[in-house]
Amino acid sequence: MIGRIPVLDLGPLVDCGRRPVKAVVGEEFEVTATVFREGHDAVGANVVLRGPAGRCGPWTPMRELAPGTDRWGATVAPDATGRWTYAVEAWGDPVTTWREHASIKIPAGMDTELVLEEGARLHERAAGGVPKSDGREAVLAAVDALRDTTRPASARLAAALTPEVTATLTRHPLRELVTSSRPVPVLVERERALFGSWYEMFPRSEGARLVPGQPPRSGTLRTAARRLPAIAAMGFDVVYLPPVHPIGTSHRKGPNNALSAGPYDVGSPWAIGSPDGGHDAIHPDLGTMEDFDHFVSRAHDLRLEVALDFALQCSPDHPWVGKHPEWFHHRADGSIAYAENPPKKYQDIYPLAFDADFDGLVAETLRILRWWMAHGVRIFRVDNPHTKPVPFWEKVIAEIGRTDPDVIFLAEAFTRPAMMGTLGAIGFQQSYTYFTWRNTKQELTDYLTELSGPSSAHMRPNLFVNTPDILHAYLQEGGRPAFEARAVLAATLSPAWGMYAGYELCENAPAHAGSEEYLNSEKYELRPREWESAEREGRSIAPLITTLNRLRRRHPALRHLRNLRFHHVDNDAVIAYSKRTGPSCVLTVVNLDPHHTQEATVSLDMPELGLGRHETVPVRDELTGETYHWGRDNYVRLEPGRRPAHVFSLRPSSQIGGSPTP
Repeated sequence: MIGRIPVLDLGPLVDCGRRPVKAVVGEEFEVTATVFREGHDAVGANVVLRGPAGRCGPWTPMRELAPGTDRWGATVAPDATGRWTYAVEAWGDPVTTWREHASIKIPAGMDTELVLEEGARLHERAAGGVPKSDGREAVLAAVDALRDTTRPASARLAAALTPEVTATLTRHPLRELVTSSRPVPVLVERERALFGSWYEMFPRSEGARLVPGQPPRSGTLRTAARRLPAIAAMGFDVVYLPPVHPIGTSHRKGPNNALSAGPYDVGSPWAIGSPDGGHDAIHPDLGTMEDFDHFVSRAHDLRLEVALDFALQCSPDHPWVGKHPEWFHHRADGSIAYAENPPKKYQDIYPLAFDADFDGLVAETLRILRWWMAHGVRIFRVDNPHTKPVPFWEKVIAEIGRTDPDVIFLAEAFTRPAMMGTLGAIGFQQSYTYFTWRNTKQELTDYLTELSGPSSAHMRPNLFVNTPDILHAYLQEGGRPAFEARAVLAATLSPAWGMYAGYELCENAPAHAGSEEYLNSEKYELRPREWESAEREGRSIAPLITTLNRLRRRHPALRHLRNLRFHHVDNDAVIAYSKRTGPSCVLTVVNLDPHHTQEATVSLDMPELGLGRHETVPVRDELTGETYHWGRDNYVRLEPGRRPAHVFSLRPSSQIGGSPTP
């Protein structure tokens, strides 16, 4: 039923309000609603946040977003983790209604004394709701003035319209016919659910030894831990490990996904399970659980969180195959179906079937997750969640969240939008995206506008620039400038971004023409890298990555998603966008063409930057340290390999000494 003063079309909503809107502590988001009433009397509206344990959060006044639209909005920011709600209250605003009428009638001499007395009575009532220490005396003084017949009517009216009275009644309005919307659930999580820089590495490659004519020697979790200081030094927050479990030998894949493996081929970590154990075991070549604990401890010492791949699938040698045949799909000939993603085939992997023993699979999944949680893992990158039932993940994530709300799940779901969005809505804190395949200015603008706008209520993007499976043609063909441009884009467009090891070395050899697979893919073989020599010889873009991650930590605006705004550029090869949160404002301009120098005029939406339309401000390029003065229209020249982008911070003039001419 519609209330006395209608409150309609609330936003944000997820699944019509049946599921919670996503937020993290301190994250701002805008609440909107349509509010109106019969006739011409004024209305007001406010947002009420209610936090965990029912405590009432701040009372936030709303504003009409565009005059005459009846669409109201206000920005709110929950300040603690837990389950919150927001509601919109609408109410009749008799003081504003009186002000509008009085401003017309009194100058015209219409019902002067009656109008002034009505105003006095309204302000008298309003004063009762104003704290003595917050302007009550000013409102009572207006009451006296309105009734002072010794003064001209215009002066009596003016006394009720002073800035002090207006400000007081804005903070403490006289509200009639208060009507509240239903409460909308909001789940507020820790900041890492939204913000973080991820680095993916294969432990078995770190410290590996390859000698021609000899069996390869795998790296271990101990040797991988030696790489952690360099990862931390680049400013990453999360180190992500592919599966560390025993790998099956049946149908093991060889190099470059070859159907047959040699005696020394190591196989894919995603072919989980052997006589050495399953999802709760460590591959013997990597070490022991004690070695895993050492890796996690060393990471934590360096302020790195460890994310572990959770791939709910098996090799034919997994203990589950013999113990739980009901967990697998059997074909007409009695064989178990292996995984396929046509044209790709994964003969070394058995997918699970969930309908025969749904509850048993839920219980086993929870057991495994809690096993690794007990060993310090609070983030799980879930492999191919879109190939499992949505209710399964909803039940698992809800159960983990009930006891351990700090645990984060990242959905590796390169699939159709409906499934990606639904996985976010039912509980996944983050999701992979189509970012890798969005390379033109129009593609990036449209997609990131969607991710930072309507989708942000239920889906948090993590912009991985590459993965072991995905080497986009843009990187293959664009060389180092392409790697630099994509790193800048990912690190500044989204609060969460990630890269797979080797990106900093600009590795871009495909398995074959037209393929997005890497040549000599690390998924199937050991791949030790010469990190130190690459940096000495200038073959690494680690310095740029370090700078980007440092900027992300320094500038709060880059830690948010919903504040992304695009600006006009008269060249389709150049993109410009900004993020602003409070006093923190970052403006990024990127050359999307890795082959040619591009020149353009960037036309800024000055109000979006908190600036006057004709204002000129100093901007500091955080990539070079140079300072310029920019106004509404600005010339840029970006050269691949030398200056791929500008990442400007806007600062007050008093903080700037001098500035070169751009």
